[in-house]
Amino acid sequence: MHHNVSAERTVAASSGQQRLEDQTASGTFVVAPRAATGGRTGTRTRRPERARRSTAALATVDAVAALAGVLSLDDPRQQGVLACLLLAGVLSLNVRGRLYQCAVLPATLDEAPALAGRIALSWCVLAVLATVLPPRVWLSPTALVTAVAVQTVLCLCGRALVHWYQRSGVRRRPSPVLVVGPSGQARSVAAALLRRPGCGMRPVGVVSASPEEEARDRKGDLAPEALPELPVLSTEDELHRAVIQNDVRSVLILAGHGSDSPAGRRVLDDLGCELWELDTCCPGPATLPERGRRYHVAGFACRPLVVGARRTSAGKRALDIAVSSVLLLLAAPVLLGCALVLRVVEGPGVIFRQERVGKDGRLFTLLKFRTHRPANSQEAATRWSVADEQRMGPFCRFLRSTSLDELPQLWNVLCGDISLVGPRPERPFFVAQFSQTYPNYAHRHRMPTGITGLAQIHGLRGDTSIEDRCRFDNAYIDSWSFWQDLAILLRTLGCLVRRTGS
Repeated sequence: MHHNVSAERTVAASSGQQRLEDQTASGTFVVAPRAATGGRTGTRTRRPERARRSTAALATVDAVAALAGVLSLDDPRQQGVLACLLLAGVLSLNVRGRLYQCAVLPATLDEAPALAGRIALSWCVLAVLATVLPPRVWLSPTALVTAVAVQTVLCLCGRALVHWYQRSGVRRRPSPVLVVGPSGQARSVAAALLRRPGCGMRPVGVVSASPEEEARDRKGDLAPEALPELPVLSTEDELHRAVIQNDVRSVLILAGHGSDSPAGRRVLDDLGCELWELDTCCPGPATLPERGRRYHVAGFACRPLVVGARRTSAGKRALDIAVSSVLLLLAAPVLLGCALVLRVVEGPGVIFRQERVGKDGRLFTLLKFRTHRPANSQEAATRWSVADEQRMGPFCRFLRSTSLDELPQLWNVLCGDISLVGPRPERPFFVAQFSQTYPNYAHRHRMPTGITGLAQIHGLRGDTSIEDRCRFDNAYIDSWSFWQDLAILLRTLGCLVRRTGS
């Protein structure tokens, strides 16, 4: 039978205090609680953040070990130059060898041959360069072997400590995963993972082509009671909700089932999941192609699937930092002037802070100049404010019409809460409401929210159609390009000149 997704649906309200009741509608979008900075739901650490910390720790260990190897040389004349060359060589070789790629359960001994080989190769090249670069130094075989041994031992010991800490965290808080493949095989894999809680993965659902597969699989060799009672997801909407509600960061795709489907890969990649291909053919010939690094989870061979569709983060973030920092400097007199006038005209409380929903349902505090004062926090969280607010003074209406009230959001951009270009962030109350009414509304949180976007330059601001905004926002995400962001920024300037602010 087909099971509906059953997950905790926690929706955070304004100021991180008010919570809405559990939503039972099929289109509910789950907002991460305030304490879960960066996560979709729950309070555990976001996996990408944990992976970044692990990568930084491993790179630091490799760098310290390399410096220790250089310091072991008796001749200090070239230690500075040699250290720089060695660091560049070792780190680049390790990056190319994917030795900083986050494994589910990393093991230092598995990495030892690759690490030792790269360290030895780096020192051999370094020994040749030392005889060419001034002051020319000849590294004796004894000094070379000693340096390689010192660096290798320190590198392995340091990585063992990092991996031990990472494995401890994974075993304490297993990562929720989805299993993609025929229902029977996928449920069998899920059962194997649940029998091995130390593998660091906790299946929370099965993604199958159709619900009818489950009925056919239950008539097979495996008894129904031997399989875990997990929800079977067969539509894109169910997949989106399951990923968001369970904070899924990894997806296991059974080899030969779904990994070569461009549509399926695009949907999972848009959700920000790490994709792993799992080999279930044991014993017998392996079905995983001989490419990429392979790991083992609960006895299953698996390898990471590299998807190249999400290339927005580096270039988009660089543009955000460059533009927001320059604009903050240039607009500093305007910011100060607006703040002073508001303080004189409207009294204290110049900056208005409000909880908004960002990428992956993460809550953050949006900054704006205060242009009107809600009666209470309930009104601020649930009242749909429009541009012709009657309680505004003349100066506040001027700020709204020129969009100068949104200048403080440049600080949000610089801090990484939002982007310059992206879907406009909304309050948790309305995110939950709109997600129930409009099926594709939750999909607009696949990318960072922004100050302006494709919907805004087409006049969809203030009290306009949410359905139209949702359509434009998703069209922007699906067709994202660096040039499109630049074009939207330029067209936003035109809107500001025409004073079409909300």
